[in-house]
Amino acid sequence: MSVFHRILVAYDGSQDSRAALELAVEIARDQGAQLTILTVVPDVPVAVTSVAAGPYDLKSVYVELQENARATVPDDVSVTAILRNGTPAHCITTAAADHDLVVMGTHGRGRIGEALAGSVSRAVVHSLRGAVLLTRAPETKTTEAPGTNRG
Repeated sequence: MSVFHRILVAYDGSQDSRAALELAVEIARDQGAQLTILTVVPDVPVAVTSVAAGPYDLKSVYVELQENARATVPDDVSVTAILRNGTPAHCITTAAADHDLVVMGTHGRGRIGEALAGSVSRAVVHSLRGAVLLTRAPETKTTEAPGTNRG
């Protein structure tokens, strides 16, 4: 018996969101569920995106991130993609209304963005009554050069 029929995964291209997508794909496959990839183009003040190089097309970056994410989903998993503009936590909570489970990474595109906007995952968990699964990307081990002695 399937518990989840519609799974929403929040995807921003970060390592944690890639881990969330992988996990959501496995759950969707196991449950025979529909997977929705939600990518949110955050509202950024024009002054931030208009540095010396001129205006930056942030939306195209997120469109490409989402297309790459969708391409990684195996053919046996039913997937749709949604692109929204706005505050990530608000967009995720709004989209979650039509889903049984939300899967997302614990951290997004960076600590600086998190400090400016607040913790998206925390806001989503506190806003939703339904199931939310938070995950982290596995830590990558750093390799030291042979003969390096730490200590």
